[in-house]
Amino acid sequence: MTATDRSIELIKAAAQAAADRLAHDIIAYDVSDVLSITDAFLLASAPNDRQVKSIVDEIEERLQKELGAKPVRREGDRDARWILLDYVDIVVHVQHSEERVFYALERLWKDCPELPLPEDALKTRGKAEEHARLHEGDLDGELS
Repeated sequence: MTATDRSIELIKAAAQAAADRLAHDIIAYDVSDVLSITDAFLLASAPNDRQVKSIVDEIEERLQKELGAKPVRREGDRDARWILLDYVDIVVHVQHSEERVFYALERLWKDCPELPLPEDALKTRGKAEEHARLHEGDLDGELS
């Protein structure tokens, strides 16, 4: 079994929306062969809670407006450290960068095929690491 055309359409639209809101390290996996509950996962991250929420809001708005899709479930809003949008066909995970490193969802799904994403989404790969390096000095100054 492979992800349906509808799932791939949702993934691409969600990935573009995340990229437009400056998400980091956007990646999508076809999990249809290993899970019966959904076809695909989209993972994205951001360096702060406010941006996590902004990315999720943009994904939700874009999928509703462009594709008529509404999530059946939205979890994690209170802390905005890891927000999950469940569209049945796809599940979107937007995590704070620290949670992304800690939970390492990529490690769990690395054997699943990656789904093609828009160019803007692909350009986000490595952005979390780059952001951490750029702001490393900020933290050092606060601790001194």
